[in-house]
Amino acid sequence: MPIDSLPRIGLGTYSDDNRAQWRDNVRTALDVGYRHVDTAQVYENEEYVGQAIAESDVDREDVFLSTKTVHVDVPPEPEDTADAIDGCLDRLGVDYVDMLYVHWPADNYDPEVVLPAFDEAYEQGKTRNVALSNFSPALLDEAREILGAPLAAHQVECHPLLQQEELREYAVEHDHWLVCYSPLGKGAVFDEPVIQDVAEKHDVSPAQVSLAWLLSKENVAVIPKASSREHMEQNLAARDLELDDDDIQRIDDIDRTYREIDPQHGVWNQ
Repeated sequence: MPIDSLPRIGLGTYSDDNRAQWRDNVRTALDVGYRHVDTAQVYENEEYVGQAIAESDVDREDVFLSTKTVHVDVPPEPEDTADAIDGCLDRLGVDYVDMLYVHWPADNYDPEVVLPAFDEAYEQGKTRNVALSNFSPALLDEAREILGAPLAAHQVECHPLLQQEELREYAVEHDHWLVCYSPLGKGAVFDEPVIQDVAEKHDVSPAQVSLAWLLSKENVAVIPKASSREHMEQNLAARDLELDDDDIQRIDDIDRTYREIDPQHGVWNQ
């Protein structure tokens, strides 16, 4: 599936237990109407995600499937990147993914070794798009200089309490998607008074307000995690919520910063 048809709401699939749940969860999501599914080697659920897609009535070509490799210690050495990519495809049970991310630019990430392996996967048709995750603007610049494939997306934590204005502007300037993981701050946005106020005004949930605010931004897509049909349906409904200019400005002006995913190896901690 080409990058210009990236569904702007996808399903995030990270969990730290019961990885097998994603077989049923992804099947439910596809049944509800999701067409974008995001996973990663380190999530240890790729086989279940792949089974769900294979068992679904939705054609593989209609599902935008993303995965990630090169975590902090996966693969053990940068030169193993090609094998790690093949491992992702094998576990997913697919010949290609629609998007392949470098998961973290940390520890054993060597751009001169890792990025050519991503280029090779792109040239061989193992991925239709190459993307990065958790990079800084400087590291994005460096990667774009090395990559032969166009940069299709950059995935980071982003929500009303971590607005990532610089990276959103970078995405627009360089014509790639900013894909927002943890777009609800794992629930932290629900307690923000501005979000609550806007939700009450529109008679919707704080989650829908937060997702609609992100979708009001140029070149932005979101991948909220959801395990129940009800929450999946509510998240998709955020596409139809039209916030007015005052709503958007009030959320833009939230004077609070909260980061849910904050490992020591994050580039913002270096």
